[in-house]
Amino acid sequence: MLMRLLMAMARMAAQYASGAAILSRLRHAVHSDQPTSSSIASGVFTAAGVDHESSTGNTATFTFSNGTVSLTHSAGTGTQSLNPKTCLLTVNLHGTYKLTSGTGSYAGITGSGKYQLSILAIGARVGGKCSQSKPPLAWHQVINASGPVTLP
Repeated sequence: MLMRLLMAMARMAAQYASGAAILSRLRHAVHSDQPTSSSIASGVFTAAGVDHESSTGNTATFTFSNGTVSLTHSAGTGTQSLNPKTCLLTVNLHGTYKLTSGTGSYAGITGSGKYQLSILAIGARVGGKCSQSKPPLAWHQVINASGPVTLP
């Protein structure tokens, strides 16, 4: 376990040194259909912000205090399962992204990379069965994205 942690820290240090940026999103919601969303970027720049995922396509905009970064991303591939007895949803996907634009301090930003998405949720029940039309009782989503980034 300690060896895996040390290897992961070494990989992260190598990414920082090479000018890579890591965008990490954490979403957490309880009894809500509008999850709160926070974002952390580190590497070429370090900033805390909010993620605004588009409902019409595979695009997102990260809003930081001194500008925004927009990106497109693939739908992702991987596994998902719903336990019909417990209504536990588990999703693990991976895919690619491309930075498309920036404003403010991030004007002219370019880059692309890979992302990993993990979701753990508990679905609501209706009539003793898991509901896909009701908001989940709890939702935990983590997206880690990394790749090279250039700022002019």
